[in-house]
Amino acid sequence: MIRQLFPSMAADKRGAVIIELAMVAPVFALMAIGVVDLSNAYSRKLALEQGAQRAIEKIQQTTDYKTVEQTLTSEALCQVNGTNSDGTCKSYPITASNVSVSYRLECSDSGGTMTTQTNTDDVVFNAYVCAPGTVKEARYIQIALTDNYQAMFPVHFSGFSSGGYPISATAGMRTK
Repeated sequence: MIRQLFPSMAADKRGAVIIELAMVAPVFALMAIGVVDLSNAYSRKLALEQGAQRAIEKIQQTTDYKTVEQTLTSEALCQVNGTNSDGTCKSYPITASNVSVSYRLECSDSGGTMTTQTNTDDVVFNAYVCAPGTVKEARYIQIALTDNYQAMFPVHFSGFSSGGYPISATAGMRTK
């Protein structure tokens, strides 16, 4: 009886589609979750880039009553985190420790040799001068924002830590 039933079951194709769907559905679900996760990470990266660019734009307009570093930091934090209903900056997801401001002086002599001096303190940086014989001097300011993106479903087998994925953005301008 079983031998007669088995060949008829083997020839029946009615359940094949459901089996195939059960095998393919998890792959499609993981792909959809991955696309959502990547788009969220990209959105956070764009928010950091926009915050850095807007901070540089703000420093081009005014420094108010604050120092350059304070103006850059507060503007970047407000741009990335948003503002409360009373107009103050929110304190999440990034803080002032995620913002770094640096200064760079580039000096070129007549032979084309370039020397660079970098510092994060504007008082020390402003004391830097190019050596005698310099034909070109350029001063720059740069802001760097960092964050740690926590994936919805971290991929442990890829070699990344489960502590999140670092993302960063920088913007700068020539000041002199």
